[in-house]
Amino acid sequence: MDRLNSVTFFQFTNEILSTAIVIITASMLLYNITRHVRDRVTRASSILLGCVTISYIGDVFIALEPSKPQALENWFRFQWIGLAIIPAAMFHLSDALLATTGRISRGRRRRASRLLYVVGAVFALASLFTDTIVKSLVEKPTWHMKPGSLFLIYTAYFLVAVSFAVFNVVRARRRCLTTHTRRRMTYLLAAFTTPAWGLYPYSLLLSIFFDDVGTLSNAWIWLVFNIANVAVLAMLAFMAYPLSFFGTHQPDRVVKAELLEFMLRGPVTGTVVLAAIQIFAEATSVLGIEGQQFISFAAVTVVLCMQWMFTLIMPRLEGWLVYTHDQEQARRLQTISERLLTRADAAQLHEAILAAVCDQLRVPTAFVASIGEWGAHLEQVVGRIPEEDRAATEEILTNGFSNGNDHNPLPDGLKRSGRYFSWRSFWLVPLYSKEGKENTLMGIMGIWGRTAEPNLNAEEEDTLNALVQRSIQVLMDERLQRRIFSTLGELIPVSSTTLQRTNVSTFGQVSIKPEKVEVEQNKLTDSPEFIDLVRDALRDYWGGPKLAESKLLELGIVDHVAKTDGNRVHALRRVLVDAIERLRPEGQQNLTKAEWILYNILEMRFIQGRRVRDVALRLAMSNADFYRKQRVAIEEVARIIAETEQRLLETNQAQSQADSNDSTLVPADA
Repeated sequence: MDRLNSVTFFQFTNEILSTAIVIITASMLLYNITRHVRDRVTRASSILLGCVTISYIGDVFIALEPSKPQALENWFRFQWIGLAIIPAAMFHLSDALLATTGRISRGRRRRASRLLYVVGAVFALASLFTDTIVKSLVEKPTWHMKPGSLFLIYTAYFLVAVSFAVFNVVRARRRCLTTHTRRRMTYLLAAFTTPAWGLYPYSLLLSIFFDDVGTLSNAWIWLVFNIANVAVLAMLAFMAYPLSFFGTHQPDRVVKAELLEFMLRGPVTGTVVLAAIQIFAEATSVLGIEGQQFISFAAVTVVLCMQWMFTLIMPRLEGWLVYTHDQEQARRLQTISERLLTRADAAQLHEAILAAVCDQLRVPTAFVASIGEWGAHLEQVVGRIPEEDRAATEEILTNGFSNGNDHNPLPDGLKRSGRYFSWRSFWLVPLYSKEGKENTLMGIMGIWGRTAEPNLNAEEEDTLNALVQRSIQVLMDERLQRRIFSTLGELIPVSSTTLQRTNVSTFGQVSIKPEKVEVEQNKLTDSPEFIDLVRDALRDYWGGPKLAESKLLELGIVDHVAKTDGNRVHALRRVLVDAIERLRPEGQQNLTKAEWILYNILEMRFIQGRRVRDVALRLAMSNADFYRKQRVAIEEVARIIAETEQRLLETNQAQSQADSNDSTLVPADA
């Protein structure tokens, strides 16, 4: 800088801030549209970010001061594409946020949103091709345009749309009944109006009330511009946090980690590099070297230093901002994949689902309980249930829904009403896993009853069904992966070479992304679900979808047996029987000796098809002891099948290698 003064300094910083806003908004836009664009909140926020990006791109090129006045005017008019659409985008986003709390538009807000987009498009076209919105490029005190005849009408449209948008967000916040949803809606409300007041063309408004805007101080004008840009920059970054959770099917831990890394390695790095280029471009005259060579070197140096610094501080930042609880377990998960669920993740997902149930049905309390071999266990509670009532709740659920079904004689106080049950002040919804034709009871969702009997309307019924399915998925994933966490110390040793071999797909909020069929066929015995597949096949041993449609039919040993048997289902049944027989001790069958327990359980429970209570009584053990030993027995069957499959694969590979070696000895003229 030849002469450093306040105006030049403020112009310089304004250029950097405007470009930084473009980088951040464009990055947030790309982040949104590449992750969950099907979500309505994400789509609306993407439109809003696109409008902000367009407006500030115009600011950046205007700051470069094109030599031709017509080019400068074109960039001013280009800005109005974003300025005209922003009010409609804000109303659209507010409507989407309100709909997430259960206040879905019945047509009026949706029609109003479409109408506002039409009006915004009309203003955008009028700004581009006519002088009704803006006209007459003026140089003093800074380059700006004068307002057209319809500018005040645009201002009225701007104020009305933004006011109703803010009103909708306030309504959405009031409808949030839990701390979880209210906190994030408060964040959004605090930053929601930033795009509006940060982008409104105040210079045009001043031109209406002041005859000579050129008399205003340049320094003060640029200072106001800088303050507004800093506020917009801060609020946009602040707004990115709550918006990133909408529409995602991942735990909060994963979203926070992804957002933190994306913001640091993307927008933050880009902004710092840009600032460095701008500063060094001015400093080259002081250092007495050629600017282009120095700037290229400086930009590369800044990028390398930023990435090196992020690599060093990222673990500490994640410890402070992401993995604030259950850090050791979360760090282990981080080394294999975010596919796996921690207990904290599952509890957080349950909390999010229950919070949505409370908000949608307008009730203060809800809970989810899992039904397992040890009875019922409360997994998560939103609202308040006294400690003394929690034990009673688990006891009534254990007595009423034991043995994985809801057809037992109901204990006192538990009443059935269609698909629902009623107990005390709660409606109870059984959570079934949908696997083939047979339903497995995974747990119970309890909802504070508005009335003695459930009285949901059709819309509430559809919403509850969707949330119930998500809760079922969480319970299924949690049950599937519970065994994995118990052996994490063996699966993930400290050795870095073992960590590099880990290859697990990304986990979603309520489901796990399936692997390709080829991988499943080759790695089925190594899959976490292999033991569950064996258990399901044994349960349907005498016929059922879990046997006829089992993935175990893809095993090589099943294919090998089917070549002689002719039927893959019969072949699978034979593989299961052979595995059970390998657990049979020598000698005559005995119901009291310890070495016979596993075989007796499998043979009586699955081959003979007896009930759990009868087998437990015959073997003189409690139900809890029976379930524990049955689990061990099924794991042994799975181990035997996996070992047999591995031996068959090794045999086939050896045979294939031998055939390959033999083929190389065949003469060319053979």
